[in-house]
Amino acid sequence: MTKLMTEEDRSHAVVSIVGMGGLGKTTLARKVYNHVDVRRHFDFLAWFSISQQCKPREVLLSVLKKVLSPSNDEREKIEKMDEIELTRTLFDALKEKRYLVVLDDIWRSEDWDILKPAFPRGRKGSKILFTTRIKNVASRADPWSTPMELPLLTDDERWNLLCKKAFPRSKMGSQCCSEEFVKLGKEMVKKCGGLPLAIVVLGGLLATEQSLAQWERVHKNIHGHLNELSHQDRKYGAVNRILVSSYNALPYPLKPCFLYLSHYPEDWEIPKKELIRLWIAEGFIPENKEFLMEDLGEKFLEELIDRSLVQVSRRDYTGTNVETCRMHDLLRDLCMKKAREEKFVEIIQQPLHELEVTLAESMLRRISIHPSKSKVYLKGEHPKLRSLLFSQNEKLIELCISKYKSFKFLRVFTLAKRGNYNKWWHVSTEIGNLQHLRYLKLYYNNKMILPRSIGRLKSLYTLYIKFCYDIVIPDGVFKLERLRHIVIKVDEINPECGFRLRQGFTSKNIETLKFIVVDDKPVENNAVLRCTNIQSLEIVFTRAKYVKPTLILLTKLQRLGSVSLRFFDVSHPDLEPLSQYYHLSKLKLWGQIEDEPNPSGHVLKFLSSNIVKLTLVDCKLSQDPMAVLEKLCHLRILHLKEAYIGSKMVCSANGFPKLDYLRMFLLTELKEWKIEESAMPCLRELELAYVYSLKMFPEG
Repeated sequence: MTKLMTEEDRSHAVVSIVGMGGLGKTTLARKVYNHVDVRRHFDFLAWFSISQQCKPREVLLSVLKKVLSPSNDEREKIEKMDEIELTRTLFDALKEKRYLVVLDDIWRSEDWDILKPAFPRGRKGSKILFTTRIKNVASRADPWSTPMELPLLTDDERWNLLCKKAFPRSKMGSQCCSEEFVKLGKEMVKKCGGLPLAIVVLGGLLATEQSLAQWERVHKNIHGHLNELSHQDRKYGAVNRILVSSYNALPYPLKPCFLYLSHYPEDWEIPKKELIRLWIAEGFIPENKEFLMEDLGEKFLEELIDRSLVQVSRRDYTGTNVETCRMHDLLRDLCMKKAREEKFVEIIQQPLHELEVTLAESMLRRISIHPSKSKVYLKGEHPKLRSLLFSQNEKLIELCISKYKSFKFLRVFTLAKRGNYNKWWHVSTEIGNLQHLRYLKLYYNNKMILPRSIGRLKSLYTLYIKFCYDIVIPDGVFKLERLRHIVIKVDEINPECGFRLRQGFTSKNIETLKFIVVDDKPVENNAVLRCTNIQSLEIVFTRAKYVKPTLILLTKLQRLGSVSLRFFDVSHPDLEPLSQYYHLSKLKLWGQIEDEPNPSGHVLKFLSSNIVKLTLVDCKLSQDPMAVLEKLCHLRILHLKEAYIGSKMVCSANGFPKLDYLRMFLLTELKEWKIEESAMPCLRELELAYVYSLKMFPEG
């Protein structure tokens, strides 16, 4: 496949991977897409999951944003384009590039007919890669290209794959050699029809059933169900029965966590942190003296992954922890079917030609709205409603509610609004009447004022606010005793926004605090220091003299793993206390850091050696930072944006021993970059942008 993708025989070839659901088409496509030779061959790569409900405008918009990397103003302009304008703009953006675009899980030829005009011939060797269950779709897309049809696994391949999942050494020990287990296992794996998905799910189930009697029960369950099916239904019937058996075998606390995934749209990339915080708000994660609820939620997710009911989509900066996950189509079908049977969640698809969605008391208590427009007006009354779920993608979709009192028992609520430039959104005071609320997410593309009544939300665990320019936060937020996560995301930092360090919090459970402003001298007994569970913290400094004493005080927070420091009109910040942040693995420094030559050494020399991900933005360092950074022995990811204003950079031999990803952006003065032999031996991905003055690419 890799060789096929890098051939330059003709322009604009469509390469297709064809096979039934669960056969591994997407897995193969993803391996090809990420292959080092493929990534080196193309100027531009993009991936989009199509699924049965193809939305051409979303496909075009997503690919165009990736190829142009637009500013906020340009992004707004692009989002206003109609389908014809998007097609023409994408065509122009790609016509001089050698590109690879993956369209995963495409079902209809008509969908490709709509998208095709946006993809020019490009430079010789450009490719479109399809995955599809329907051979005719592949053949029609490119009659000169023979689709790659994935074969079913052979008997040996089936057995080897099952063994990897069903006999993990830590759980089964020497039982994998037991003749009785092998006999039962081989009989059951035959029922999987050679489909990898069915085999790994079966293996995940068998790995939790450690006695022979339990294996016999699973075997009987699958075999008995097949006898009820006609011969032609047996292949998918076996797969479905294996998936159902795996769901039925879930421990009781995991079942609602699994069913909850049904509310996400098809092929949705689900952020782990968001998912676990929602599980907590819904009451699926019990309070536990031994573990934090978030840690227990992570264990629940890992178990669903181990059982192959959920797939890891992306790992985070550590390379081991999950960042996002997703569900295979067949498992999502099962999840939705079971959710309907259990009356667990009701999914409402917004009508194509209407803005209104009307709720009624007869509906289920948990509702997920899947929008089809850029705005949804919520009407009707549903006093028993507990959760109103509303998935947001890159494009802000507005959700408008007229009567909050119609939903007074809500636990989970997402609200989004659009406004004209410089217009304030006064969030309704009625939101304070939702006193059962545990999870509140607010989106706005401008300035926001939170009402004082928000201080009445005594049950609130998570407050997530995303806005562009400015926000007013009432003091009542600081008195919410159950708060665990406060996230304020903003496009442009304003030190007038955010919380003040001096204000402190009543809650002792806070784990995420983004962001707080330090505009006064910190005191020893500051209430923030009593929040000993804080793991992620973002701070904005307005005076250099407050940096060192604040960082010294915060060394007492032993669980602190992620820190972001922003310097607003600050010069010469003293970062020496960072050397004592022994648990810190992720650090972001944002703002100018003067670093004139100093006898005590480079300003960054105090960074903890445990840092795995480091981001430097607008630091404008005059001394080459690589001399210090290359000694960080655990560093995997390094982002530099307007971080260095010097003209020469050197990466020494044996430096950056674990660096995996390096991104350098807007280093406009850099002319010479030297990479010595054996520097960065683990580097897999390098991204350079707007490095205008660099004369030549380093040989190393």
